[in-house]
Amino acid sequence: MTAIPSLLAVGLLVACVRTVSNDPAWQPVVTSPTPQPIPLAGASATPSFRLMPTRVPGSAILTPTPDDPHPLPGLRNGAEQHVVQSGDTLGIIALHYGVSVDDILAANSLTDPNVLDVGQVLFIPAPTPQAAAPGFKIIPDSELVHGPMSITLDIDSYIATRSGYLSTYWQDVDGVVLSGAQVIQRVAQNYSVNPRLLLAILEHRSEWVNNANPDLAGLEYPLGYNDSWHAGLYRQLTWAANTLNRGYYLWQVGGLNQFVLSDGGVVTANPTVNAGTAAVQYFFAQLDDITAWQMDVGGTGFFQSYSSLWGYPFDLAIEPLVPPDLVQPPLALPFEPGKSWAFTGGPHGGWDTGSGWAALDFSPVGTQGCIESDYWVTAVADGLILRSADGAVIQDLNNDGYEQTGWVIFYLHIESRDRVQAGVNLRAGERIGHPSCEGGISNGTHLHLARKFNGQWIPADGPTPFILDGWVSFGDGIEYDGTLRRGDDVVEAFDGASSVNQIQR
Repeated sequence: MTAIPSLLAVGLLVACVRTVSNDPAWQPVVTSPTPQPIPLAGASATPSFRLMPTRVPGSAILTPTPDDPHPLPGLRNGAEQHVVQSGDTLGIIALHYGVSVDDILAANSLTDPNVLDVGQVLFIPAPTPQAAAPGFKIIPDSELVHGPMSITLDIDSYIATRSGYLSTYWQDVDGVVLSGAQVIQRVAQNYSVNPRLLLAILEHRSEWVNNANPDLAGLEYPLGYNDSWHAGLYRQLTWAANTLNRGYYLWQVGGLNQFVLSDGGVVTANPTVNAGTAAVQYFFAQLDDITAWQMDVGGTGFFQSYSSLWGYPFDLAIEPLVPPDLVQPPLALPFEPGKSWAFTGGPHGGWDTGSGWAALDFSPVGTQGCIESDYWVTAVADGLILRSADGAVIQDLNNDGYEQTGWVIFYLHIESRDRVQAGVNLRAGERIGHPSCEGGISNGTHLHLARKFNGQWIPADGPTPFILDGWVSFGDGIEYDGTLRRGDDVVEAFDGASSVNQIQR
């Protein structure tokens, strides 16, 4: 079944913090080269490894770890034609081809960007780069994801001590009143984006963290993304988190070779930056013209806003965040033996559309539409249930009590009836709950299953194969399409009931 994880979901930093000058090459005086583990804020369990930044606190600030040039696709140098398909919008088409909506409108003499006909042929001009992106590194990858170092942040305490507008902010999110800190926490958890990064972007764009009386004109759209569907802090941040994720995971798979700016200008990507930096560059491209973008992604722009809140970003780096030889632990198919399920969705977004193609979908055979099912979703491995609410269940496989560390399994669309509670330690094959449409936008009862490691979504068609009882996931380059293969047996993803997509344990 097709599913889009819903936008309706569900401090005191104890670390080395210092003032950074406007010169990004600034070096501090070395005072104490002795490394110290970073204490946890409100920790109740011991992580599976020591929370130690890569750089020794107190030692001289050096340049971040160099990145070998990343292989990027070449820029398109000729015009193309696009035949409009069902579900296409000009925004989707422009994003796919790396041009602006205005470019497509002008090239096709269109006046209304909201009117397209299926089968319509569009002329897509080649992009014309204005400049090249800088090689300046803004943040490490570990500051992009909701990973190990985010454990050290007590969001409530930090926001309260800053006494800015965010400390008194509240918002009704789908009938639940959330504080500013709770909004940050919810978005960080759902999208697995670092709350420090979200706070730094909010401060950079609106000064809500430190300023008790920010510009009233920016209260509805504090990040400056002026779209009526994304009014209010919560939806502004869901857009930001999804955009950051899109840049991050596209960079990791070599799918991002340029940035299309808000005014339609194009900047070629720099192959020597890391994924976290590319994600920030991609994010600001959605908001800026060339002059503003070059300021925001340089050493005196967003980097300074981040550093004013948290210190030098690479002091908090954990490298590598995901080992290059990462191996998935043994996982079982997520249902009971002898029950027929349909493989309805190949690799697609773990949460929303930007979070890497981390998820697979399964639906009980014979189920049509959003109906109650007595089939059971079962645990794919042994592990502690950390969260169970709003259709989502989070299982920690290393049992340290943190979803920011090690392997974590994400089960979505689990019905509230009979759903396992947080705090329960399950064995593989024990019951999680019933599949449903709860917790997201769905066209039918099903299970959405995804993996994370150290807070990073792990693609279901990437270098660490998604393997369930020996069935290996393969993608074919189209979201939701793909196969499961075990030996000579093949099951093909299909949104519905078919002989090609049925699978049993």
